[in-house]
Amino acid sequence: MSEKIYYLEDIDATRAWARDFAKTLCAPQTVALHGNLGMGKSEIAREIIKTLRGENTVVPSPTFTLVQNYDGISHFDLYRIGDASELEEIGLKYAIDNDITLIEWPEIALGMLPENTIHIHISQNGNGRKLVVQ
Repeated sequence: MSEKIYYLEDIDATRAWARDFAKTLCAPQTVALHGNLGMGKSEIAREIIKTLRGENTVVPSPTFTLVQNYDGISHFDLYRIGDASELEEIGLKYAIDNDITLIEWPEIALGMLPENTIHIHISQNGNGRKLVVQ
Protein backbone atom coordinates (compact mmCIF):
# COMPACT_ATOMS: atom_id res chain seq x y z
CA MET A 1 0.00 0.00 0.00
CA SER A 2 1.37 3.39 -0.90
CA GLU A 3 1.32 6.20 1.64
CA LYS A 4 -1.78 8.37 1.73
CA ILE A 5 -2.18 11.55 3.77
CA TYR A 6 -5.51 12.91 5.01
CA TYR A 7 -6.13 16.27 6.66
CA LEU A 8 -9.30 16.10 8.74
CA GLU A 9 -10.69 19.39 10.02
CA ASP A 10 -12.50 18.13 13.13
CA ILE A 11 -13.82 15.10 15.00
CA ASP A 12 -16.80 14.76 12.64
CA ALA A 13 -14.45 14.56 9.65
CA THR A 14 -12.32 12.01 11.52
CA ARG A 15 -15.38 9.87 12.25
CA ALA A 16 -16.54 10.08 8.62
CA TRP A 17 -13.08 9.04 7.42
CA ALA A 18 -13.10 6.06 9.83
CA ARG A 19 -16.53 4.94 8.60
CA ASP A 20 -15.36 5.03 4.97
CA PHE A 21 -12.11 3.27 5.85
CA ALA A 22 -13.99 0.52 7.74
CA LYS A 23 -15.79 -0.47 4.55
CA THR A 24 -12.43 -1.38 2.96
CA LEU A 25 -11.52 -3.90 5.67
CA CYS A 26 -11.99 -7.65 5.54
CA ALA A 27 -10.57 -10.30 7.86
CA PRO A 28 -7.85 -11.14 8.43
CA GLN A 29 -6.50 -7.58 8.44
CA THR A 30 -4.46 -5.74 11.03
CA VAL A 31 -4.64 -1.98 11.56
CA ALA A 32 -2.01 -0.35 13.77
CA LEU A 33 -3.08 3.00 15.23
CA HIS A 34 -0.10 5.19 16.14
CA GLY A 35 -0.30 8.55 17.92
CA ASN A 36 0.09 10.38 21.18
CA LEU A 37 -2.57 10.47 23.90
CA GLY A 38 -5.72 12.26 22.78
CA MET A 39 -5.05 12.00 19.04
CA GLY A 40 -8.15 9.91 18.33
CA LYS A 41 -6.96 6.31 18.13
CA SER A 42 -9.90 5.07 20.20
CA GLU A 43 -12.36 7.24 18.30
CA ILE A 44 -11.21 5.83 14.96
CA ALA A 45 -11.40 2.26 16.30
CA ARG A 46 -14.86 2.91 17.76
CA GLU A 47 -16.19 4.20 14.42
CA ILE A 48 -14.72 1.24 12.53
CA ILE A 49 -16.38 -1.21 14.94
CA LYS A 50 -19.75 0.57 14.87
CA THR A 51 -19.68 0.73 11.07
CA LEU A 52 -19.03 -3.00 10.78
CA ARG A 53 -21.10 -4.25 13.75
CA GLY A 54 -23.93 -1.72 13.99
CA GLU A 55 -24.35 1.82 15.30
CA ASN A 56 -25.80 0.55 18.59
CA THR A 57 -22.73 -1.54 19.39
CA VAL A 58 -21.29 -0.49 22.75
CA VAL A 59 -17.55 0.07 22.30
CA PRO A 60 -15.73 0.72 25.59
CA SER A 61 -12.03 1.51 25.53
CA PRO A 62 -9.88 -1.60 26.06
CA THR A 63 -7.38 0.41 28.13
CA PHE A 64 -7.94 -1.72 31.24
CA THR A 65 -9.21 -4.97 29.69
CA LEU A 66 -6.44 -4.85 27.03
CA VAL A 67 -8.75 -6.36 24.40
CA GLN A 68 -12.41 -6.23 23.42
CA ASN A 69 -13.92 -8.63 20.87
CA TYR A 70 -16.82 -7.94 18.52
CA ASP A 71 -17.61 -11.08 16.50
CA GLY A 72 -14.60 -11.09 14.18
CA ILE A 73 -13.16 -7.72 15.19
CA SER A 74 -10.57 -7.54 17.96
CA HIS A 75 -9.66 -4.16 19.49
CA PHE A 76 -6.41 -4.10 21.48
CA ASP A 77 -4.89 -1.34 23.61
CA LEU A 78 -1.28 -2.26 24.33
CA TYR A 79 -0.43 0.85 26.36
CA ARG A 80 -0.10 -1.10 29.62
CA ILE A 81 1.76 -4.11 28.19
CA GLY A 82 5.24 -4.25 29.68
CA ASP A 83 6.74 -7.11 27.70
CA ALA A 84 6.06 -8.52 24.24
CA SER A 85 5.79 -12.03 25.74
CA GLU A 86 2.40 -10.98 27.17
CA LEU A 87 0.92 -10.55 23.69
CA GLU A 88 0.36 -14.27 23.12
CA GLU A 89 -1.52 -14.52 26.45
CA ILE A 90 -4.04 -11.88 25.44
CA GLY A 91 -4.73 -13.52 22.08
CA LEU A 92 -3.00 -11.12 19.69
CA LYS A 93 -1.60 -13.83 17.40
CA TYR A 94 -5.00 -15.54 17.11
CA ALA A 95 -6.70 -12.21 16.34
CA ILE A 96 -4.12 -11.28 13.70
CA ASP A 97 -4.60 -14.64 11.98
CA ASN A 98 -8.41 -14.53 12.03
CA ASP A 99 -9.97 -11.12 12.67
CA ILE A 100 -9.99 -7.52 11.69
CA THR A 101 -7.52 -6.49 14.39
CA LEU A 102 -7.30 -2.89 15.57
CA ILE A 103 -4.26 -2.13 17.73
CA GLU A 104 -3.72 1.04 19.72
CA TRP A 105 -0.14 1.61 20.92
CA PRO A 106 1.20 -1.10 18.56
CA GLU A 107 4.90 -0.36 19.06
CA ILE A 108 5.52 -3.28 21.43
CA ALA A 109 3.97 -5.68 18.89
CA LEU A 110 5.79 -4.52 15.75
CA GLY A 111 7.71 -7.82 15.54
CA MET A 112 4.43 -9.79 15.42
CA LEU A 113 2.55 -7.70 12.89
CA PRO A 114 2.01 -9.13 9.41
CA GLU A 115 3.63 -7.49 6.42
CA ASN A 116 0.27 -6.23 5.13
CA THR A 117 -0.55 -4.35 8.34
CA ILE A 118 -2.08 -0.95 7.69
CA HIS A 119 -0.30 1.65 9.82
CA ILE A 120 -2.20 4.85 10.61
CA HIS A 121 -0.09 7.63 12.13
CA ILE A 122 -2.29 10.30 13.73
CA SER A 123 -1.05 13.77 14.69
CA GLN A 124 -2.47 17.18 15.52
CA ASN A 125 -3.17 19.53 12.62
CA GLY A 126 -4.64 22.79 13.92
CA ASN A 127 -8.01 21.86 15.41
CA GLY A 128 -8.10 18.68 13.37
CA ARG A 129 -5.92 15.69 12.62
CA LYS A 130 -3.41 14.59 10.04
CA LEU A 131 -3.52 10.89 9.18
CA VAL A 132 -0.66 9.21 7.37
CA VAL A 133 -1.81 5.80 6.19
CA GLN A 134 0.85 3.30 5.12
